Amino acid sequence: MIQTTRFHSLVGFFGLLHFPLLLSTLFSSFPPLVGANSLRSSMAEQPAKQPPAAKKVEHVMELFGDARIDNYYWLRDDNRSNPEVLSYLKEWNAYTDSIMSGTKKFEAELFAEIKGRIKEDDVTAPLRKGPYYYYEKTLLGKEYVQHCRRPVPESQAARPPSVGDVMLNGTGAPPEHVILDENVMAQGHDYFSIDSFKVSSNHKLVAYAEDTKGDEIYTVRVIDAETGAPVGKTLSSVTSFLEWAGDSALVYITMDATLRADKVWLHKLGTEQSSDICLYHEKDDTFSIDLYASDSKKYLFVGSESKTTRFNFYLDVSKPENGLVVLTPRVDGIGTYVSHRGNHFFIRRRSDEFFNSELVASPVGNVSETTVLIPHRESVKIQDIQLFSDHLVLYERENGLQKIIIHQLPGVGEPLKGLQSGKAVDFLDPIYSLESTESEFSSSILRYSYSSLKTPASVYDYDMNAGSSVLKKIETVLGGFDASKYVTERKWATAPDGTQIPLSIVYRKDLVKLDGSDPLLLYGYGSYEYCMDPDFKASRLSLLDRGFIYTIAHIRGGGEMGRKWYENGKLLKKRNTFTDFVASAEYLIGQKYCTKERLVIEGRSAGGLLIGAVLNMRPDLFKAAVAGVPFVDVVTTMLDPTIPLATAEWEEWGDPRKKDFYFYMKSYSPVDNVKAQNYPHILVTAGLNDPRVLYSEPAKFVSKLREMKTDNNTLLFKCELGAGHFSKSGRFEKLQEDAFTYTFLMKALHMIPVKASA
Repeated sequence: MIQTTRFHSLVGFFGLLHFPLLLSTLFSSFPPLVGANSLRSSMAEQPAKQPPAAKKVEHVMELFGDARIDNYYWLRDDNRSNPEVLSYLKEWNAYTDSIMSGTKKFEAELFAEIKGRIKEDDVTAPLRKGPYYYYEKTLLGKEYVQHCRRPVPESQAARPPSVGDVMLNGTGAPPEHVILDENVMAQGHDYFSIDSFKVSSNHKLVAYAEDTKGDEIYTVRVIDAETGAPVGKTLSSVTSFLEWAGDSALVYITMDATLRADKVWLHKLGTEQSSDICLYHEKDDTFSIDLYASDSKKYLFVGSESKTTRFNFYLDVSKPENGLVVLTPRVDGIGTYVSHRGNHFFIRRRSDEFFNSELVASPVGNVSETTVLIPHRESVKIQDIQLFSDHLVLYERENGLQKIIIHQLPGVGEPLKGLQSGKAVDFLDPIYSLESTESEFSSSILRYSYSSLKTPASVYDYDMNAGSSVLKKIETVLGGFDASKYVTERKWATAPDGTQIPLSIVYRKDLVKLDGSDPLLLYGYGSYEYCMDPDFKASRLSLLDRGFIYTIAHIRGGGEMGRKWYENGKLLKKRNTFTDFVASAEYLIGQKYCTKERLVIEGRSAGGLLIGAVLNMRPDLFKAAVAGVPFVDVVTTMLDPTIPLATAEWEEWGDPRKKDFYFYMKSYSPVDNVKAQNYPHILVTAGLNDPRVLYSEPAKFVSKLREMKTDNNTLLFKCELGAGHFSKSGRFEKLQEDAFTYTFLMKALHMIPVKASA
């Protein structure tokens, strides 16, 4: 299974959190519209308190005979310690709290409702790995997880894994062992996250990477898996890319001054970090490196990747001292992703000609020789592969939907040749989301996660020989949740150039009228080839159960419809992303899913850029907007190679040092296009420690909106001073943010009852 990283925020999108309704004392049901007599006044009718006004310090930037004036450039402080800047951010936080103070009671009730749907004390689906079942456990009232394991019973250990295997609990079961308790580790920290948790092959040691600021700069620690005692030295200022090379060495990656992953290192346990061996240094600042283990666990792979090109090295885990060996060379425009089984490397290869990828195999002893296993298909994208001792699993996309295709492989000593039609796994919902998860390489059991806009996250074990799936775990949703009450749909909007844009839609069929009166939240992303698949989020039920329609616009710039979908929404075609979103909104209005007065929109990170751009283009089309950690100062950021990730992004957005890109990027950059016009209600968020989108970008956007906009609608800005791109780290803290956002949207739509706000 090939793992890659993307510059985007997925937090909240894939967090499948579950909880009950606690407002039954207020409503017998949640109608989409509440009578006028029971509604709180609109945001535009707030008291006369004025939002903070930033001082203006003229900063002129000239290029190609064009002068851009940024009066709020001074808000950028890379040390995040300037008292004047911090004071300004705190003023906005206080102002936002003040404006939302009248709905704090409703927000608290909404949070209790959301939290109440969660089964707080729960365990993930246990995964059998060698002699143990590994799983994560949550406890009543606790923010973080425990990492646990239990021995596999002797009766199961004596035979291969099967879909019928169950981890025993209770009396007579093998004892549970808590390897690491994040709740204990998080004490004393406002932010805490473990983003890599790796067990050694002998199951005696665990290495993990922790972040205590939200800046994605990690510390790696190694502990004894049984006693929890520290082993060896800590590794500081590293990324979360971390793998074992045998049982006594680690391979990890560090970053340069711009936080670009650029060096891979070999560390022997017990030695100082200063004596570690640098295995590779990527000096090209448009490339960054990543690290993962092969499904067979026999090799580690280091990939170096730009937005158009990727090449790979391998490391034999049994001989880490031999260093890295080139597996696929660097060829501009060619992207390769690699894995291993038996005496072959498997290579997913993309080029301009084979844009949706082909799959080839190369003998381990002769990587220049290739055999095509799965040829390129223009309508089907090979998104990922997962290898087993006897099977190949393809994760594909066709017509916007994910597929899992299983192929039986010949024996390891037999020749590999082109594979014929595989066996497809069947799914129930018309639109859905799939995630590959770790499985036992030596088994015939594929584990995957499935959900839809109305189906909670469900973990399945699929017997690849028998062709049958067994449900191992479904996220519990308390409070009487009934999936049959909800409808999911796939619709298609028409873009200005005639392109059909897929929409994923969900609503509660007993509440929605589909006559234009229903409130609708439209979500979008559309960058980095990332696929915003329609998955389940339990907090969203608090909108659906009040009559909301929730829609995802799968706009160009994402990867839902294949590689070309991405390429037609980047660089000098980036405006397609924004016009696709506007066309989606107009389609929904035209089909009477909503009206302009009932339409609210949301996006995060690069999706926040989307929101900023469409607000400038068509502010009349929306009632309210949420821009989370938005990338909104496109030209200024891309002109500054010292800003984290800027140089690596030139192949995504364009290099504004070139004239055609400069003026094209300026034409949509939200900060550069704020003008004197009416805007809808707007909530903007940021994280002070965010390394991906500097907090100063949303701060400048808000400051310019505050200066220029001509309406009386509410403008709010909330900057988390102890978090980064992914906001707060605790599971309940994230639910509190959902409650705040939903309260803002319902306040804008006049949907908050007076007695719930009193």
